[in-house]
Amino acid sequence: MWAITLRVQSRTPIDTKSLAACLATDCDTEWDTDQRFSIVIEENSCKDLRAMWNTRLRGLIATDSVLKVFGKHS
Repeated sequence: MWAITLRVQSRTPIDTKSLAACLATDCDTEWDTDQRFSIVIEENSCKDLRAMWNTRLRGLIATDSVLKVFGKHS
């Protein structure tokens, strides 16, 4: 079994909640504090873990990019 944990905290609590929301259909989030959450990905093979990691990170990066654009125009 392979596993990896990611802790996420963004610029503001609202942005952090938005990042957690983008993962809602992909994995469970566990709130460490009111401003930071963690995800744990477990897979049987390293190759599968890497694929799942890449998928989650792409979602987080895309959401973060949208939040940056909204932040500049609000």
